[in-house]
Amino acid sequence: MDIHNPTGNNIEGKVVVITGASSGLGEATARHLSALGATVALGARRTDRIQALAEELTRAGGKAIAVATDVTDHEAVKALVDTAVLSFGRIDVMINNAGLMPHSPLERLKIEDWNQTIDVNIKGVLHGIAAALPHMKQQKSGHIINVSSVAGRQVRPGSAVYAATKAAVLMISEGLRQEVKPYDLRTTVISPGAVATDLPGSVTEPDVAGFISKFYEEYAVPPESFARAVAFAISQPPEIDVNEILFRPTRQEG
Repeated sequence: MDIHNPTGNNIEGKVVVITGASSGLGEATARHLSALGATVALGARRTDRIQALAEELTRAGGKAIAVATDVTDHEAVKALVDTAVLSFGRIDVMINNAGLMPHSPLERLKIEDWNQTIDVNIKGVLHGIAAALPHMKQQKSGHIINVSSVAGRQVRPGSAVYAATKAAVLMISEGLRQEVKPYDLRTTVISPGAVATDLPGSVTEPDVAGFISKFYEEYAVPPESFARAVAFAISQPPEIDVNEILFRPTRQEG
């Protein structure tokens, strides 16, 4: 029996690092994986939120730590991963989840929003890979999970920059998949449709925000749907590498 997975579910005992863990997809995933026996290291800028979550999971019998993390800062993400390894001896799964979605038509020239979206959605993923990969190469084991979006495959008016960043995550993930074969690492990119999170709150244009909020109110599914997809990918036996998961609410057309 694998000492890191005493129940044989391939999740219990694994050390999982999650960025964007203060709410939404990251919070739901932390709760779900902790309930399945994983040890979780929570990273986000909202330190009070992740600290409260870590304390809650610990009181429930789990193992969790919280580390203030801005994914746009490589050193901060490295500190998150290094703290997890120092605390628990290894890193088994890196979930690069932090993201922003400030939709707006290009003609409005929201350049600050563009830069922030690129910094979080692309550079944040790369920083997570850079922080986790050296440890996983040394271990000759590990699993990197990146979060893309349905938007990474289908652009709509007002979503050009966001869609471009999520398409980039798809390409980064596929390139990573091919490169890490010598180290027996697994890679998964998950592309959700509308999921009920704080993501619509990152839209800065009032008219666009109103449309997005209405769409999410009508179609969005709970964040636990994403957490179950993550658990499915992690729980496969070591010789199975689930490379891509794309899911939408059943009623969502595009």
